Formats: sequence, structure tokens, C-alpha cells
Amino acid sequence: MNKDKNNKTRDNNSDTNQDETIENQAEEISGDAVDEVEEQEQEVEELSEIEQLKLDLEKEKDKFLRLFAEFENYKRRTSKERIELFKTANQDVMTAMLPVLDDFDRALTEIKKAKDKNLIKGVELIHNKFRETLKNKGLEAMDVKHGDSFDADVHEAITQIPASSEKLKGKIVDVVERGYKLGDRIIRFPKVVTGK
Repeated sequence: MNKDKNNKTRDNNSDTNQDETIENQAEEISGDAVDEVEEQEQEVEELSEIEQLKLDLEKEKDKFLRLFAEFENYKRRTSKERIELFKTANQDVMTAMLPVLDDFDRALTEIKKAKDKNLIKGVELIHNKFRETLKNKGLEAMDVKHGDSFDADVHEAITQIPASSEKLKGKIVDVVERGYKLGDRIIRFPKVVTGK
């Protein structure tokens, strides 16, 4: 009986040992599984952190590019405004000089009626020098002649008279006052008479 008892005890011990071994193996497997899951979670967190950092970097790049483009537009716009300002900075002076130029033209026309060639030559020299100086500063006379088509955007009609022929209807019959441009801007529109 003792033998049976010993055998039973051995069987119980062996069953217990097997149970403990199985439990240990189960604990190891579950421990490994838990460790693996934790590692995966850490990797996912690291990946999500990396992805988040990448997204943040992309947002900052986008912000930078927009700011850079805005700054370039600002530079271009201010440069264009500065050039325009330089072109038209002397517009007030030029506008004030136009009546003097008109008077000079009229005076030259009247002096040409005189017989004194030296007087005519001297006044022509001064007139040409004055005109060239204004031209070098950007003043340009507008070319408007008898028979040109009338354009309300470019000409200022002061009156209409009956046209001497059908061809002159709606066209310029006479130029009363010359027009001038400073750069691309018209600073005085030519005053014209049109035919009707």
C-alpha cells in the first residue's frame, strides 16, 4: 500500500509539476504576448509621434512658403510703386511748365513773322533747349492731327462744328491745345474740335 501511496504521491507530484510547468509556460507565453503588445504599442506611439512631427513639419513648410510668396509679392509691388513714383514725381512741375511751353510755341510763331533772322535763331535755340530738357525728363507731346479719329479716352472735345466734308464727320477738325504724356500717363489731354 505504501507503494500505491508512493505511486499516487508521485503521480500527484508529477501532475502538479506538469500543471506548474504548463502554468509557467502559459505565464511565459502570456508575458511574451504582453511584452510584444506593449512593444507594438510603443512602436505605434513612436510612429504616430513621427507622423505627427512630419505633419507639423509640412504645416510649417506650407506656412513658410506662403509667407515667402507674400513677401516676394510685397517686394514686387513696392518696387513697381517706387518706379511709378519716380516716373511721375515731377508731374506737378511738368504740369506747371506746360502753359510756359504753350506760350513759347505761340511766341515763336509770332517771331517767325518778323524779319530779324538772328532773333528767330536765338529764340528757336532757347525753345529747342527747353523742349529737349522737358523731353529728357519724360515729357512727350501727343501726336494729334487734323483728320485723326476722335477717341474720348485720349482726347478732350471742347466743341463740335459742321464738318467741311463727309470724311471729317466724327473726326478731329482742329487742335486747340496740345496734349502731353509723362511716361505712360497723360498729364494733359489734347483739346480738340470735332466735326459733326
